[in-house]
Amino acid sequence: MTSEIQSKGGWGSGDTSYDLFVKREGIPVIRGLWVEDVMNLPLMPWPRLGGYGAYINLTGSGINTSYIAIDAYVAEVAPGESLKPERHVYEKIIYVLKGKGTTVVWSADGKEQRFDWREGSLFAIPLNARHQIVNQDKSNPARIFACTFAPTMINLLHNNEFIFENDFAFTDRFAGEEEYFNGPGTYIDKRLLDINFIPDIRDLNAGSNDVSLLYVEMGCNTMSVHRMEFPVGTYAPAHRHEPGAHILILSGQGYSLHWVDNEEPLRIDWQPGGVFAPPEQWYHQHFNSGPTPAKYIAFKPRGRKFRTKGKFMNNVSQRQGGTLIEYADENPAIRALYERECARNGVTVNMRAVAGD
Repeated sequence: MTSEIQSKGGWGSGDTSYDLFVKREGIPVIRGLWVEDVMNLPLMPWPRLGGYGAYINLTGSGINTSYIAIDAYVAEVAPGESLKPERHVYEKIIYVLKGKGTTVVWSADGKEQRFDWREGSLFAIPLNARHQIVNQDKSNPARIFACTFAPTMINLLHNNEFIFENDFAFTDRFAGEEEYFNGPGTYIDKRLLDINFIPDIRDLNAGSNDVSLLYVEMGCNTMSVHRMEFPVGTYAPAHRHEPGAHILILSGQGYSLHWVDNEEPLRIDWQPGGVFAPPEQWYHQHFNSGPTPAKYIAFKPRGRKFRTKGKFMNNVSQRQGGTLIEYADENPAIRALYERECARNGVTVNMRAVAGD
């Protein structure tokens, strides 16, 4: 269910405050470079939260190499049941893997808000807002995937009572606004949407703008998300960046290459439900080698507020001082491998000639 390549000194290698916290949680901790399928990941009873769960603490999460680190977990709610109410002083964004249900969120004055979700929904929990996940289906379980800043905050503050029992209200982020979870959101530009709840991010179009890359900022968070779509017969250019980004495959089939300078790439084959986190400053590149469009969402530790001169440097060509490798500059073996994989799957390569990329 997970990669056989395990972290050498990554998550769980010491007794940080976060390591000790995870040990006390009493649920499995999945480590390594990737998880093949979170849809079918084995889970165990979760005493603190209720339901069933497992933590995903990947090598590329950033605990040893960055002061900003992200963890992930999978939680399952039994038919007709609920997770326990909780609040915490760290950001959290949730994607619904399967099922349908309701999230209840309470504002500082005790006012209750509810919004319904289904498979494919994406939403942010306001920082330190009390909330509860409810499975409305009395016949089938619901399963969610969440990314959080728990390791960053727990290791910074070293006080679980402050993290989980703090009643401070971040009203600058959430003050019980009526349309907080039901509004249409705001397009900052054609590639950037500011919104707190998306009914199904798999089918979301950027208004009338036909874009394959959409950035999503939620809950006034530092953490953000982007969704990428690859048409049949295409792949993305290679790039590298800080650790922490968690990539969840939504549809399609293909593979990714991960490498550091002067070393052979590591290949990860993926399908819907696969999750991986590229290690710090490892080049990585994603390829749709299947007969249908491929989509993924990436949970990232930084949003637009942390761009350099208005841009993410992993979107800037190496020719201009960034970290993105243009197609014309990539190793020819990469395109050759892709052409072989597409041919093996009966797929026609739909890339422009390298000279014109």
